[in-house]
Amino acid sequence: MTGAMPARSAPVVIALDGPAASGKGTLAKRIAAKYGFAHLDTGKLYRAVAYLVAEAGGDPSDKAAATAAAGRITPDLLSLPALRSAEIGRTSSIVAAIGEVRTALLAYQRNFAAHPPGNAPGAVLDGRDIGSVICPQARVKLFVTARPEIRARRRFLELQAEGSQLSEKDILADIKERDARDSSRKDAPLIQAPGAYLLDTSDLSIEAAFAAACAIIEDQLKSGAA
Repeated sequence: MTGAMPARSAPVVIALDGPAASGKGTLAKRIAAKYGFAHLDTGKLYRAVAYLVAEAGGDPSDKAAATAAAGRITPDLLSLPALRSAEIGRTSSIVAAIGEVRTALLAYQRNFAAHPPGNAPGAVLDGRDIGSVICPQARVKLFVTARPEIRARRRFLELQAEGSQLSEKDILADIKERDARDSSRKDAPLIQAPGAYLLDTSDLSIEAAFAAACAIIEDQLKSGAA
């Protein structure tokens, strides 16, 4: 015996992309729990950048300020309740359009996928460019979407439960604005990545959407698709 340990197989990576309030975050958490994988909501990285810029009294469109903030992200910061505010959500889309910010956060995301926390056998990442840029070789790629009006309603109910006074009309307008900004930005635009399965949750309950996502994942894991 040489005493050498066998090499650990590469973690299974599952990528979920899609627009705001499509249900991808909820699905990602449930998928990670089902398979015992680590989960990273990459949208929180951009919310954290927006939060740090706001805390410093800066402008989210200030490239230098946003890029500097991206270099100060820590796991603890991602758990702050303040990141869920509607204003932070709006400005996170602004900082996410800055190429230098995306570059600064690239290594963080890829390291999470390659070395899932807790020695987990896999990682589930959800965001806007996971399957297209961050982890293009992910074992399974899903593009989760829903009609804008459905997504606005979901976000309205979610924020209402948290005490927000925003109207559903204003939320719909914000979602459409964010969709346009995310889809048209020069760096890593929101797209359905090559090989990604489209999952429209507009008319699905969370249970039905979860079952559909798991069916796709099981099929891909069994087939050994790369």
